Amino acid sequence: MNSVAQVRPDKPRCRVAPSALAMLASARQGLAGAEDEGSASGRYVAAHLAALRAAAAVVAARAEPAPSARRKRPQSVWELLPRVEPALSEWAAFFAAGAGKRAAAEAGLPRAVSLREADDLLRDAETFLSLVESTLGVPGQALLPLRTAG
Repeated sequence: MNSVAQVRPDKPRCRVAPSALAMLASARQGLAGAEDEGSASGRYVAAHLAALRAAAAVVAARAEPAPSARRKRPQSVWELLPRVEPALSEWAAFFAAGAGKRAAAEAGLPRAVSLREADDLLRDAETFLSLVESTLGVPGQALLPLRTAG
């Protein structure tokens, strides 16, 4: 079949804005950095910020332009995510609930997070990023590797 509409196997089928792809790449880099982080607080913060970047990529890729009317208040990405991608609502609630703990860790409060909490969040953020990539139709190998070598 010699149709012009044929899909070429060598071309990716991903149709996501470059800004969203950049946020996904930044999220992957953040997760790699979180793995190398020595402190529980640093690991928790890096993992949470990586998840935030992944969510921002979905919002950037799926959000409709805002009407010219003025907004009442700024909204967090965790509030916007369920509106643009309802399937990620539970993830948005989960990461929104961890924002206070992240703020405490960033502030350097002693025992803000345990090593287990940080490791759990890192795994959850990795899962979330993979789900976001799948949701957006971005092949994981199109971005940086999730884990760094050595």
